[in-house]
Order: sequence, then structure tokens, then C-alpha cells
Amino acid sequence: MRVDKEPTNLTKPNSSLDTIALHPFGGHLEPGDPLTADLTLSTSFKMAPDAGFTAASQGDDPLPIYARWGNPTVHRLERHLCALERAEDAVCFGSGMAAVSALFFSTLSSGDHLVASNICYAGVAELMHDLQAHRGIKVSFVDTSDIGAVADAMTPRTKMVFVETPANPILRLTDIRAVAERAASVGARLAVDSTFATPIATRPLDLGADFVVHSLTKYACGHGDALGGAVLGSRENLEPLRSSALVHNGAVLHPLAAWLIGRSLQTLPLRMRQHQDNAFAVARFLEQHPAVEQVFYPGLSSHPQHELAKSQMANFSGMIAFRARNSKSLRDRFAAEAEILSYAVSLGKTKSLIVLVDTDEVQSQSFQMPPAELEKYRAAAGDGIFRLSVGLEDSADIIADLDRILGS
Repeated sequence: MRVDKEPTNLTKPNSSLDTIALHPFGGHLEPGDPLTADLTLSTSFKMAPDAGFTAASQGDDPLPIYARWGNPTVHRLERHLCALERAEDAVCFGSGMAAVSALFFSTLSSGDHLVASNICYAGVAELMHDLQAHRGIKVSFVDTSDIGAVADAMTPRTKMVFVETPANPILRLTDIRAVAERAASVGARLAVDSTFATPIATRPLDLGADFVVHSLTKYACGHGDALGGAVLGSRENLEPLRSSALVHNGAVLHPLAAWLIGRSLQTLPLRMRQHQDNAFAVARFLEQHPAVEQVFYPGLSSHPQHELAKSQMANFSGMIAFRARNSKSLRDRFAAEAEILSYAVSLGKTKSLIVLVDTDEVQSQSFQMPPAELEKYRAAAGDGIFRLSVGLEDSADIIADLDRILGS
């Protein structure tokens, strides 16, 4: 449900992302127009006398009536995201998990089959196990970097393939175009969680995906002060999410959060360049450190899928995973002694964050891989892997903090 008129002067698609981020709607301002978007906090709006009392009765292009159905500030963010992602439509939600839940609950029914990455954000993995245990949706968890494994998992009931690339926490990549072609060949739709990449690095819709998902809490917001999520795609594909999941489940994005995230999108290209530059410097340092056993960063030639990264990522992002000796004692030191790094969950913020993802814990509570797949995961992560979200501090200061904790 749209809550204001469609912008008519979007920035040209071939404009640079720097310009699109700052001028997503293009057009011409009149004297007295605000240079910063207004924030609309109202939950109710004056109605026309013939307006109905349900979202379904409002038609295709309604005026705002009630904030759960739509809000001008939230809608502006949706159009801003569309400009960056080159999407026809976007629906925003109160969190990234709300966005993923809306996608699954609106597109999958009992008896359907979902092929999903066996490595992804823990909350999403737990949700997919719930789909299988309680909602009658069969889920096949596979290594989506292996196109053959994806193909083998397909059945006549497969309705969706869900991938996360780069995958949390070991930064495994999936060839989006190849999986999109495979999904389309059996009539399934592809959804890509592109939170780590952002539209600055990858536009999954351009590569054949049907849906792209973002946790806006992460890089899109970037400042650690607002929760949000979004699903983007065609207007036809998103209509069930907008008219049913958003309205009836009620996981609505607060207008203040939408305003904060929209503010932050203006600097997203600039921030992602600095995140990448810092991450390169930190990753190269970690590769040479004697306490570090292995480093995973898509921009490094040592990453097992570096060539794929170069082909589908215009920016390698600021996420690094690394395995180190004595990880539990290092975890305690990072938590107690780090000065620049914060031992904390989440990612994509201006400040650097680090956390140890314990293999046994994530296996028992989230991934639940069979033994053969767990061994493949342990080959990369060991008993635990550090997930480092490299921030915008001076890279030399980040490296000095790491060096002091890692020791010689």
C-alpha cells in the first residue's frame, strides 16, 4: 500500500551510487522546500468520507490513513532503497527478522519446499527449523556455494531458494546468477539476504533474484541507533507482503527509525568505501599474524571464492572472519581489554565490533547440520571463529588494538 504519490523524477539509473544515495528522487526543489526530509510521526491521518476501514479497501494508490498500513516517512525510505537497489518496490518492516518472517509466511504454505543455505544468520536458521517443525514446510539445508547441491535438493514442490551471500559468519559466497537460473528452471523463486554486501557491493535483482532482503539495522543504518528490515523486488511479488504480512502481523517500522535509516543511506557509498579500505588493511595484517590460523575476507586472493567475489561484488564490505589459536582466552581478552574494538554482536556500524561465534553453540542452537556438513563448517571455523565488523576508525588504530590482544 503506497501512502504518497510515486516520485516522478527519480535520479537516472546510470547515475553514480554516490549521487543516487543523496538524490534518490532527483527532481527540482522549489523555494522553501526542506533540504532534509520531514519526519511524520502521526499514526492517523484525516480520511476522505468514502474511505473504508480496512487496508484492503484502499485501492492501489491511497492517501495515508493509519500508520500500520503506511506512513509517508517509511514510504520515502522504501523509495530510497528502491533507487539504490534498482528495485520496482520495497516493503519495510520493524527489523530484519520481521522482513524475513514476512517473506516466508507470505510466500510459503504447508506442503511447500524451501531450499536454504545451511550457513546463515542464526535467527534465520532457527526460523527455518521452526517452519519445518511446526508449519509443514519442508526445508532442505544445503551448501549453496555448490550449484550441484542446490540442483540435487530441488523437488517439484520447491517454491523458493533462500541464500545469504556473503554468509554469516564464515563469509562463504553464493553465485547468485547461477542459483537464480537453477531456481527458475523449476519454477522456484530466489531470495537473497544481501545485508553484508549492501547495494553498494551487489544488486541481486540485477543477477536474477526475485527478492532481496536487508537487515537495515546493519550497514544501511550504520550508526547503531535504529532497527529495521526490508524486502525488495517486483510490485507483484511484494503485494502479499504489503497487503497482508505488514498489515496483519503488525511488524511495522517506526517512522523515527525510518527517518534515521534514510538519513544514513545518504552516506552509505562513502561509508562502504572506508569500511572496505579498513578491512583490507586489517585482513592483510591478520594474515601475517602468527596467532591467526586463517582469515576469510572476499577481497583477499586467499579467499576460496575470490574470483566470484570480484565478479559479483563491487565492494568487498567490512566483514572479516578469522580463526585463531586459544580462541576462548582471546575472547575473554577482547571483552576485557580491547580499547578500539567492542566485544558485541551486530555489525555494519561506524565502530568496530568483534565477537566469537562458538561452533558447538551455533550448531546446537541454530545450524543443526548433519555430521558431514558440520565437519565442512569446522574446516573453516574450527571450534570457533571471530567475526570482525571493521569500523571507520583509523585502520592503524584498529590494527594496534588487535595486535595488543593477539600478542606475538
